[in-house]
Amino acid sequence: MWNYAKEILLLYDDQADKLFVDKLLITCYLHDLGMSIDPGSKHGLSSKMLSAEFLIKNMMNMSDYPDILEAIENHDNKEYIDSPSHNKLLLLLSVADDMDAFGYIGIYRYIEIYLARGIQPDKIGPMILENAARRFKNLESVIGRFPGLLEKHRKRYLVLESFFKEFGSELESV
Repeated sequence: MWNYAKEILLLYDDQADKLFVDKLLITCYLHDLGMSIDPGSKHGLSSKMLSAEFLIKNMMNMSDYPDILEAIENHDNKEYIDSPSHNKLLLLLSVADDMDAFGYIGIYRYIEIYLARGIQPDKIGPMILENAARRFKNLESVIGRFPGLLEKHRKRYLVLESFFKEFGSELESV
C-alpha cells in the first residue's frame, strides 16, 4: 500500500510537506486494522476505532489527525459514492488500496478476504470481478492523466481478471 501511495503522491504532489507524508504513511499502515475484528466489506469503522486507540496509545493528539481517521473509516467504500471529496488522504489511500487489489498478490488477498467473509468458492470469482472492475474504473478516473502509471496497473488488473475468468470456467466444468 505504502509503495502505491508514494507512487501516486509523487505524481499528484511531489512537494507535499513532511506532515502530510507522515499522515499518509500512518493511514496506509492502519487502514485495514479493522479486518482483524470485522472482515466485512465495511470494516472501515472498526479500522477507525482501532486506529484511534493506536494514536492515543502513542500519545498523538487526536485533534491533529481527523483526516487520517476519516480516510481510514471511508476507504472501504468501493461504490465510490458519498465519500468525503475534500480529504486528499482518502483519495490517495483509496487509489492505493485499489492498486493493491490487482496482480498476483491481489488474487491471493481477494481469495483470503472473501473466504474469511464466508463466501462460497463458486460465488467468489464473479464477486471479485465485479469489485475489481469498479476499482479499475476508479483508478482510471483518478490517474488517467498519467498513462504510464495507468498502463502499469492495467496489466496487473488484467492478470487478476484473467485468473478469475479462468477460475469460473474451471468451476463450471467440474
